[in-house]
Amino acid sequence: MIDFLSIVWNVDPVIFRIGSLSIRWYSILFVAGFPLGYWLFERFYKREGLDTKLLEPLLYALLIGTIVGARLGHCLFYEPAYYLSKAHWVEIFMPWRGGLASHGGAIGVMLATWWYVHKYGKKNGFDILWVFDRLAIAVAFAGCLIRLGNLFNSEIYGTVTDLPWGFIFERRGETLPKHPTQIYEALTYLLLGLFLLWNYNHRLDKRYRGWFLGMFFIICFGMRSLIEFIKEPQVEFEESMTFDMGQLLSIPFIIAGIVLLVYAYKKKIPARRIPPEKVHHTPKKGQ
Repeated sequence: MIDFLSIVWNVDPVIFRIGSLSIRWYSILFVAGFPLGYWLFERFYKREGLDTKLLEPLLYALLIGTIVGARLGHCLFYEPAYYLSKAHWVEIFMPWRGGLASHGGAIGVMLATWWYVHKYGKKNGFDILWVFDRLAIAVAFAGCLIRLGNLFNSEIYGTVTDLPWGFIFERRGETLPKHPTQIYEALTYLLLGLFLLWNYNHRLDKRYRGWFLGMFFIICFGMRSLIEFIKEPQVEFEESMTFDMGQLLSIPFIIAGIVLLVYAYKKKIPARRIPPEKVHHTPKKGQ
């Protein structure tokens, strides 16, 4: 019997159509993360004395890295047999058909950041951890928007629940209320972003390099792993697994987060950028 408090969800994922072109809520929310991230980084760069002209190549690198990484992550981690077949390999290059994986997106972001730091970092006084620490803040808010996009698509939801906030996803043919795991994750990422941003704004000089990224990995992927227990399998082969693909892929990130926190407190490198001209050179004996 359906609880009368359940929420019947039948929102059209398409905002409007122009001929054969359709603009979806998911696309708008996904793309919205980039101007939001740009705005945050503009604040970070100004506060720490960096030229904001350096933001443009970072934005383009992250845009390409996120989309390519997320698409390849879905194709290779979740449905490799389908996408690597002769009949369907060309669909790898069609992300608009659906299928983006956050773990693949994270890897793409890392590679894009490595390129950016290799090209611009040394002469401007920042390293890859400095960028990652600030990216962690922006990505947390972007992740919140993406999960809301999943909600509008009526996808990646959970198992049957009798809780009063269960969603009946009518567009997927569901007749029973399911956990709105998209909202659970969106709230997790929102709170994580606010937590990290508060620490940046009020405790930057008391944090060490790597702390922000370490906390992001532990909380983001730790909560992701817990929420996965009440998610329905995304692909058929996960049905026989004790831990699904999302949980298995989260383990390395959680371990990396712990390692980063240990590194941060052991090395004690200031989280704030140190301009090259302020880095003191210790004279050699005899100089």
